[in-house]
Amino acid sequence: MSPYDPSAFPAFAVTVDLVVLTVRRHALCALVVRRGEPPFQGRWALPGGFVRADEDLADAAARELSEETGLCAHDPMAPAPGNGAHLEQLATYGDPKRDPRMRVVSVAHLALSPDLPAPRAGGDANNARWAPVDALLSQEGGFVREDGQSAQLAFDHGRILADGVERARSKIEYSSLATAFCPSEFTVGELRRVYEAVWGVALDPRNFHRKVTGTPGFLVPSGGTTTRQGGRPAQLFRAGGATVLNPPMLRPEV
Repeated sequence: MSPYDPSAFPAFAVTVDLVVLTVRRHALCALVVRRGEPPFQGRWALPGGFVRADEDLADAAARELSEETGLCAHDPMAPAPGNGAHLEQLATYGDPKRDPRMRVVSVAHLALSPDLPAPRAGGDANNARWAPVDALLSQEGGFVREDGQSAQLAFDHGRILADGVERARSKIEYSSLATAFCPSEFTVGELRRVYEAVWGVALDPRNFHRKVTGTPGFLVPSGGTTTRQGGRPAQLFRAGGATVLNPPMLRPEV
């Protein structure tokens, strides 16, 4: 048997790209960065970068998340720290022509966190911003710039973003993932606005309240109330221990 010769196989690089979603001003938004280097210099893209030789994929994704947002990935089964974010692997993208530099395989990750502040640009990005996903996904991944002209997201990031948004939209139907968009204590109304922002639909408040409070393990009363939304004091809840919702919260037909 011939010895293994690694030089007989073409080299390729591995990157991680992040679909970072949050709810800002009652709209589902994604983090995008303006690329400061070729290829696609000046174009908007998802945050991410190359996996280092001594990193596994989860560590690389967590590092990029921290560099781009200041957030740290947390175990969904453990209490989230103040700067914690839900982070999970999304999908792998390996079109040979997806990166003009060389063969690059991207392992995309989905990150979710409550209302986030203005982002800070890091790495090769010279600008960063939150943008509504409806604008980013319009015109097949085109993004409307300040001058009114549309531009495609760099690489295949329009497709990656669409896949991440659909993962979030479908997963909140059958899991407690929607609470990842909420602070540690939240009202039913705040949770409803998360569902409305992610799904892009209006929900009946009474029907929603009945469903979420009647789903075993979904919400646990925290014992407090708040008036931060105005009006009468509203009961505060925290995420329960359930990871699967039974019955599920089915997405309305639109």
